[in-house]
Amino acid sequence: MPELPHEAKRRSPTMPRRSLLQAGAVGIGALTAASAMPAVASASVARAPTGQQTSRRADRCRTRLVLLGTAAGPSPRMGRLGMASALVVGDRAYLVDAGRGMVDQVARAEIPFGSISDVLVTHLHSDHVAELFNLFLLTWGNENPNRSTISRPVGVWGPGPAGALPPARDGRPAVTVEPQTPGLVEYFERSLQANAYDVNVRVRDTGRPDIRSVYQLHELALPAGAGPGHDDLAPEMQPFLVFEDDRVRVHATLVHHPPMFPCYAFRFDTEDGSVVFSGDTTASSNLVRLARAADVLVHEVIETSYYEAQNWPPGRLAHLRESFTDVSEVGAVAAAADVRTLVLSHLAPGDPEAVPDSTWHRKASQGFDGQVIVGHDLLQIGVGAPG
Repeated sequence: MPELPHEAKRRSPTMPRRSLLQAGAVGIGALTAASAMPAVASASVARAPTGQQTSRRADRCRTRLVLLGTAAGPSPRMGRLGMASALVVGDRAYLVDAGRGMVDQVARAEIPFGSISDVLVTHLHSDHVAELFNLFLLTWGNENPNRSTISRPVGVWGPGPAGALPPARDGRPAVTVEPQTPGLVEYFERSLQANAYDVNVRVRDTGRPDIRSVYQLHELALPAGAGPGHDDLAPEMQPFLVFEDDRVRVHATLVHHPPMFPCYAFRFDTEDGSVVFSGDTTASSNLVRLARAADVLVHEVIETSYYEAQNWPPGRLAHLRESFTDVSEVGAVAAAADVRTLVLSHLAPGDPEAVPDSTWHRKASQGFDGQVIVGHDLLQIGVGAPG
């Protein structure tokens, strides 16, 4: 296993474990024995008056997956909000990505902001980080005592600097802003600079703490052999440990989403089961390795034929094929990984009226005999047996 980033080493306290986690940090294979993995709860979906979708079984599960937003791409559109998910384990929440509308969706899902332990960022495309800094700017130290706030450090884990820009398709120059390939730390520093007046006024006017006290930034160290060369954005590799605490163990791997680098997929192992988030990626052997025998695989999908029917230019269609997984191919990925349940998210197109659920489900089921769930905003899926 590659050398762990020093932040991850500090974040690895002794962890009480039952059968799932007794193997220790010795690689993914030791964590995925099927006999130790309860099946995901059935997602029999009912719409609440608020528009929230949930499963009654999910409500009774100690660990549950919440799809906060399920749309691909940064542009506002009808039907779905930006890409974001939450894994709730007991009274603690872990967020994956922070797309458009995520902060409101956390509130709508009735996840207390104070319960958020960590945020993991798959990559720095805007549809995955549009509300990353907003999560803290809008909820930190709020003076209203009746509102849930972030008042203790939240770990934020994600890409460091890419190191180089990809070649331009048409020779266009880069925007003359330095650095041109910032990582997670620079993203937060620049966001704080842009909001410095607001932050300083609120600190002086209401006595809030320094906003930097409520987040801890961790740029993931690339494993040996990986780097910013754009010929191979996701070389073959073993999953590496990001962090573990008394609820979860999180591994990551690089996935292929040209021209972005680095792009990560994440796996959460809990005592109730395992959930994998693909991030944006083409069909990836690294992802298959990371997701081996997982209970739930949350995978991005695109319906390429929809865009072909819209007469998109050949260059843009080529980009879609090179950077994402077509829905007709995702079932083979799930089957190769031997996962139990495939959840479709980061759907393109994001408008449910454009592609019906039946089409997503039928195409994703090709070559896969497990459960397929078409993601919708605020859908909750229980992991493990209901309590």
